Amino acid sequence: MAERSAPADAFGRAAREYELGRPEWPGELIDRVVGELGLESGAVVVDLGAGTGKLTRALVPRFARVLAVEPDAAMRAVLEEVVPGAETVVGNAEAIPLEADSVDAVFSAEAFHWFSTRATLDEISRVLRPGGGLAIFWNIPGEEIEPPLSDEAEAFIGEAFRRGGSPGLPRVLSGEWREPFADSAFEELRKESVRRDIASDRETFVANMLSVSSIAVQPDADRAAFAERLRELVPDGIYRRPFETVAYWTRLAG
Repeated sequence: MAERSAPADAFGRAAREYELGRPEWPGELIDRVVGELGLESGAVVVDLGAGTGKLTRALVPRFARVLAVEPDAAMRAVLEEVVPGAETVVGNAEAIPLEADSVDAVFSAEAFHWFSTRATLDEISRVLRPGGGLAIFWNIPGEEIEPPLSDEAEAFIGEAFRRGGSPGLPRVLSGEWREPFADSAFEELRKESVRRDIASDRETFVANMLSVSSIAVQPDADRAAFAERLRELVPDGIYRRPFETVAYWTRLAG
C-alpha cells in the first residue's frame, strides 16, 4: 500500500509557527538566479504559493512590484503583516488572477511540489511575458542535528509524522515534480545550490516541526500536546542543522 501523504492545504493552521520556524532564504542564491534570468530592478514578479512571505520579503527590495499569490487566508494575514511592501493576491497555481503577459518572472519557494502539474505550467506560461522566467526554491534539511536529539525525541517525532501522513519533502527528493516540464513551453531546468548550517533555539525548532504538513494537519488538541511533549524532550539550547538550499530556474522558450 502506498504511504499516505499529508495534504497540501493544512499550513494555514500553523501559519504563525511557519513564520517563526521556517528559515530565511540566502540572498546570494536569489541574486544568482535573478542574474541568470536577466531580471532588472523594474521587473514585475510573482511569488506563487507565497505562504507567510518567507521569500516575498527578499523579493520586495529587489523588484519594483511583487505580487504574492496565496490561497490560504491565515497565511496571507501573516504575510500582509510582515511584508507590507508586497501586494497580496488570492489565487492558486492553476488560477492566477493576473492578466496574460503581465509579469517578468514567477518565483516559488517550498511550494512547487504541491502543485507541479501541466495545468500549473500552462497558467504560469499565460501570465509570463515572452522569455519570462520561472524560479523554484527548496530547503533540503540534513539528518544531523547538533547537539543530537535523544532517541526518545526522534521516535516521538517520527510517530507523529506517521499519524499525519508523509510530508512534502519526499515529493521534492523524488524528482516527480519535474515531469510536467517534459515537452512544456519552458527551456531545460538549471540548478544551483548552497550549503549552510542553520541555528535554531528550542522554540524555533518546535515551531518548525509544527509547520510541517504532517503535524499541521492534525487536530488542534493533538498539535498542542505534540508541542508540549516535544518541549519536554528537547532541552533548551541552540540546535544546528545543515541545509542544502536549492534553486532551479528556467524561462519560456523562444
